[in-house]
Amino acid sequence: MRDHTEHQKKIIRRYYDNRDQIDQQRLSELVTELFLAEGKKRAKLWQTARDLMTRMNVPPRRIEHVVTTNDPAILLEVVKEVNSGLHQKPPPAAAPG
Repeated sequence: MRDHTEHQKKIIRRYYDNRDQIDQQRLSELVTELFLAEGKKRAKLWQTARDLMTRMNVPPRRIEHVVTTNDPAILLEVVKEVNSGLHQKPPPAAAPG
């Protein structure tokens, strides 16, 4: 196991504190990339989109529909839903006390 400096720990903590926004931005960028991609690259991008949507709490049936259609325009609709707050992660459970 690797020990991190305090500076590195702060960077890692900030990354995870902002991961939701990072994922939203990445999903938005994937829409454009999918419109332009072909072949194996396109398949890889769809897998990345699936992973991001899963992490962003998009319902599994919605994810399957989006990926199965293979249409970036439908993924764009999911991006709009996420940006509007439709797919929110549940708040962390309170510590027992």
